[in-house]
Amino acid sequence: MEKGESNQERWCGLKDSSWCQQFKNISNPLMARYVYGFIFLAANLLAWSARDELSSISTLTKLKGLKVCKVEKECLGANGVLRVSMGCFLFFMMMFWSTTRASELNEARDKWHSGWWSIKIVLWILLTIFPFLLPSALIELYGQVAQFGAGVFLLIQLISIISFINWLNEYFASETYAERFKVHVMIFAATSYFICLVGIILMYIWYAPIPSCLLNIFFITWSLVLLQLMTSVSLHPKVNGGLLSPGLMGLYVVFLCWCAIRSEPEGDQCIRKAGTVPETDWLNIISFVIGILAIVFATFSTGIDSKSFQLKKSEKATEENDVPYGYGFFHFVFAVGAMYFAMLLVGWNSHHSMKKWSLDVGWTSAWVRIVNEWLAVCVYCKFIFLS
Repeated sequence: MEKGESNQERWCGLKDSSWCQQFKNISNPLMARYVYGFIFLAANLLAWSARDELSSISTLTKLKGLKVCKVEKECLGANGVLRVSMGCFLFFMMMFWSTTRASELNEARDKWHSGWWSIKIVLWILLTIFPFLLPSALIELYGQVAQFGAGVFLLIQLISIISFINWLNEYFASETYAERFKVHVMIFAATSYFICLVGIILMYIWYAPIPSCLLNIFFITWSLVLLQLMTSVSLHPKVNGGLLSPGLMGLYVVFLCWCAIRSEPEGDQCIRKAGTVPETDWLNIISFVIGILAIVFATFSTGIDSKSFQLKKSEKATEENDVPYGYGFFHFVFAVGAMYFAMLLVGWNSHHSMKKWSLDVGWTSAWVRIVNEWLAVCVYCKFIFLS
């Protein structure tokens, strides 16, 4: 690219070229983020294979790093997940440190982020293989650190969701759109509350069919209380936030409660849905695939939302040469996302055996979801008071 060429001419040239040519010629950060998403998806699938398939290959136990497994196949499967996760984490952390201060297009860090794909693919493969050469003691240590990193990811995702809900509420409450979409907002808010109540009723029917299911009854009832709390805070005269934002947050809270109860291990009638489903069927497979795709989508959408995490809102207008999103933050989210998918595949416990086609199952997983739900309400209430 010549020095005098404008950024607009650069983008026009990229638009006119083929997708393959864009991939080879770098300098397209909008396309690059999807490539990183595909790399992250490949790491997810590879980690799943390590958990469900690699444990059946007896030759793997001969590797030096896998000889200290305490529980044989169960340990090998969880060990494989953590090793793949560690490789993905190292790759995105390397990208984080090399792109964290990128601010303008055409600079070296922008070109490194948006291109050099052959080198980066080879680098990712090498970093994926490297953890398999390490002793299991280091992998166990990484598993403990990954629990913290996965918690950081959940917090970042939570703030991103609350920021989006708050932005949506302010958008429809603005002078420009308040009158035009007044009826639409009321219908949308009412629908959200209706879905929340239906979800709570169904959880009572499916997961608390008898009075002895005290824990599930507590989880579900407390979610209803939290919904009422968020509504009261939003309608407080000092806040006057309306019903849309607590309705949308209610959907998120009920969803987290449902995920928490679904994460409880099977074994008694309190956690069996009416009309039990066979252990392994196409519904379980579809649920697993959707879960994997949801991890990738959540990581991708959170990664491009760096503006919600700026400590000081910049008053500087966006210029033509500014990068379209924060590269460093994008890669950091994918790095902690690698820890997060590892925890989901091992049930937040590296010594916990998981069934095939299962995702995020175990009492630790259930309590992580519940604590995340309660934290979401606390952050929302504080956020709405400060906004």
